[in-house]
Amino acid sequence: MYSICTMLDLSKIVGFEWDKGNIDKNYEKHGITLKEAEEVFLDEKVFFTENIKHSQKEKRFIVIGRTSQEKIIFTAFTVRTNKIRIISARPVNKKEREAYAKKI
Repeated sequence: MYSICTMLDLSKIVGFEWDKGNIDKNYEKHGITLKEAEEVFLDEKVFFTENIKHSQKEKRFIVIGRTSQEKIIFTAFTVRTNKIRIISARPVNKKEREAYAKKI
């Protein structure tokens, strides 16, 4: 389902792009704010993987990282031109928390 992501270069990223249909969804379903979903990319110990299962139409990735409030969040995203487009964000499950802990 996931593979270690070695081909993701975020050095040219200039910001985030949100689908209007997804802006409120993450907070309503999971209590994750837009700011928190974006903050995980600033975590020094962030964990990236490619989401092969959901990459049929475009490459999708997963990032697991910690917010400034110490929440560990799972965020699915894609890169369009020079922006990260967040697809969804939620708290990690047990397996994801363990994967993040192994990374750090």
